[in-house]
Amino acid sequence: MPSSLPESLVELARAYGVATDFTDWQGRPSTVPEQTIRRVLAALDVPAGDDVQTATSLRANRDREWRHALPPTVVTVAGRSQQVPLHAPVPAAHHGAEAGPQPRLLLESGEERVLPAAEGPGEQRELDGQTVARWTLRLPEDLPLGWHRLEVTGAGERPARATLVVTPARLEVSGHGSGAADQRWGVMTQLYAMRSARSWGTGDLADLGDLGAWAAGLGADFVLVNPLHAAEPVPPMEPSPYLPTTRRFVNPIYVRVEDVPEVGYLSAAERQLVEWHADDARRYLELDFLERDAVWQAKEGALRLVFKQPRSLRRERAFQAFCEGEGQELLDFATWCALVGRHGPRWRDWPEELHDPRGEATARAREELASEVEFYCWLQWVLADQLAGVQRDLRDTGMRLGVVHDLAVGVHPDGADSWMLGDALARGVTVGAPPDQYNQRGQDWSQPPWRPDRLAELGYAPYRAMLRAVLRDAGGLRVDHVMGLFRLWWVPQGSSPDQGTYVRYDHEAMVGILLLEAHRAGALVVGEDLGTVEPWVRDYLRDRAILGTSILWFERTERGPMPAEEYRELCLATVTTHDLPPTAGYLTGEHIRLRAGLGLLTRPEELERAEDEAAREEVLAVLRERGLLREGATVAEQVEALHRYLTWTPALLLGVSVSDLAEDRRIINQPGTADEYPNWRVPLAGPEGRPLLLEELFARRSARRLARTVTRQG
Repeated sequence: MPSSLPESLVELARAYGVATDFTDWQGRPSTVPEQTIRRVLAALDVPAGDDVQTATSLRANRDREWRHALPPTVVTVAGRSQQVPLHAPVPAAHHGAEAGPQPRLLLESGEERVLPAAEGPGEQRELDGQTVARWTLRLPEDLPLGWHRLEVTGAGERPARATLVVTPARLEVSGHGSGAADQRWGVMTQLYAMRSARSWGTGDLADLGDLGAWAAGLGADFVLVNPLHAAEPVPPMEPSPYLPTTRRFVNPIYVRVEDVPEVGYLSAAERQLVEWHADDARRYLELDFLERDAVWQAKEGALRLVFKQPRSLRRERAFQAFCEGEGQELLDFATWCALVGRHGPRWRDWPEELHDPRGEATARAREELASEVEFYCWLQWVLADQLAGVQRDLRDTGMRLGVVHDLAVGVHPDGADSWMLGDALARGVTVGAPPDQYNQRGQDWSQPPWRPDRLAELGYAPYRAMLRAVLRDAGGLRVDHVMGLFRLWWVPQGSSPDQGTYVRYDHEAMVGILLLEAHRAGALVVGEDLGTVEPWVRDYLRDRAILGTSILWFERTERGPMPAEEYRELCLATVTTHDLPPTAGYLTGEHIRLRAGLGLLTRPEELERAEDEAAREEVLAVLRERGLLREGATVAEQVEALHRYLTWTPALLLGVSVSDLAEDRRIINQPGTADEYPNWRVPLAGPEGRPLLLEELFARRSARRLARTVTRQG
């Protein structure tokens, strides 16, 4: 389809990875609106408001690479040779006989390596009255994995420096085999929804440990949890775990107060106050929906009592060591939390002098709020200690993976990361998704995206810190919308989601760094690759040993439902996911009933229901043909047969939803809704819809029977 866009704008957009056209979900070529391209470039600090600005920016871009001696960050793969361009002024007396610029490598270990002299000079260009030449540095193939520094002398008045990251070619994790003979299964849960009689109204880390211990006894090797990222420290708390305030730190609502060691040293009166707070929070266990705000207020009150309790010398030293290890990022996050308590959750509404985390006014406020800042640092220390304990205990039970964490796509636009990370996140745009068969208007997730250029300039430090935090004490990591490591759909603020465009990232860097940090943590990586995915992306992820995600209902070939034997080996295979009803609910059409009741259907309910029933029946017919299901089977028998079918696949991991173990039918999250449905506020329930506690789940024969179904191999 011929484009009506100005050629200069197309060239400029491509130089910055901004798509000017794309293929939509129906396979049709689409041109991005001109105004969208100009606004997305502006979010990258590239003036392109009109043709004059575009031409000026295009001229500047043609010299952009030449004005830097080295790229800010070089990411390579271990065992692979790499050439790095170097730009350096040519001395006036240069006759080609002098040695080229001299590179050296400062390894992460502290070792220093002198590299061969740069080759050249090659192509030359006049910049600001000076002749600049391009040289070539050749990096050796035997560089160790890690974060290193490349330095070059003789390339200007000062040494040129670049971050060098050497990443694994594939994620090879010791002890993790592949194939059906080594298939392992685990449970998947929304931790906040999974409560015990001792919970304070929402599920916590002690509940996670108990669930894991129970599942391990039935043969499970992992527990996959929703993102545990931090939400707002004051009400109202965002209910969606996929819209956190930061991905770097953990939500303290998951603390089990009684497991903090200092509780044992409280006075009788203080202990009574803690019990009073606990009783207040446990009142919410009987409600049909979760009450996060009320639960957190009760839990926070108790935690503040425990925080004031003097710590032993050993514990105090451990706390200080934790704070030193977490560094400025922890201090910034704790400062943000304290400022939220004083000025409210929207940092853009604070006094302007507090908008800068490094500013003098912020430093003064940090001193004034020192006790509050320490409290929020302490909460993260308690969380880290309890998370480490859960993972240690689960591995001790024999689980090969233990906890598998979930990484959200992005963060809240008014949250801590938005304040702390500055222009590492793009302003004036949000992340979303283009129109598809499930949402023909597109989606706006209201999350500011990483700026690919700033990530490179920062040596990917914010991205690395985030990965290290979520991989700490983890046996695996699920990356939500893993396609975002390749490209993201940017929507200019104020525009509808279908008026966005894709912006590309350096996927070699984004994926490579993910693999490096996962390798160091000894963790597997699962990429959620559902939805619109470029065909080559899945191949690339497979080649680097990142597992995909296969949902039984969506796995199809031209012949119909995909035969079990044709599933991918490198994948997490499941029957359902948190954006679908639990399997019993899906089988009985709960999602159609809910969407019809909320007015979300664009076609008659009868037609939607008929098509949905036909698609489900097509899958169930395969199960009957293969002897897994009898005619007239109950819903519970159908759930078991569907999971049994997945054990016939070569999938490395098999996930079973805790909701399916409980025979729950209620939908966790209904995409396309906000206040119309209580998304992310539905507690675990039994088949009759009554909230179900962990103690009751553990006693259910049906739960143990389903677990045995996936433990046996067919």
